[in-house]
Amino acid sequence: MSLKAFENLVFLTQTDTTIGFVSQNAKKLTDIKQRPPHKHYIKAINSLETLKSFTRVPKQHKNRIRRSNKTTFIMPNSYSYRVIKDKNHLLLLNRIKWAYTTSANLSGKSYDEEFSKKNADVIVEPLKDNSIASNIFKLGKKTIKRIR
Repeated sequence: MSLKAFENLVFLTQTDTTIGFVSQNAKKLTDIKQRPPHKHYIKAINSLETLKSFTRVPKQHKNRIRRSNKTTFIMPNSYSYRVIKDKNHLLLLNRIKWAYTTSANLSGKSYDEEFSKKNADVIVEPLKDNSIASNIFKLGKKTIKRIR
């Protein structure tokens, strides 16, 4: 299957933190989750090299990002990125390089397996809900602030 074929698919998969929707199509995720369109999604990235193609990482924070696990960083450009290290989640991301990622539920609601499976184009099994939220840090050029 070509990379172009993956662009509009919504995957229901076990992410590094919880069961989530993964897609390169933010509009489709917004429609499924019934979420306000102005809210940004976290981009799950397969490597630091891919991250460099989206944003410039402040020099002071490069080692922190490289060593972090299950941590989301809001960059100075206001977009959020998480470099994935989980080997199972990387099986998908290594094929598509990056994807928007979000929990598999309606915005503000808890996980509903029937809703999630109905709205996904591809279901990647096994699914186990461990619901560990990622840490979130907002990075400035020289500062760092813990959000969650």
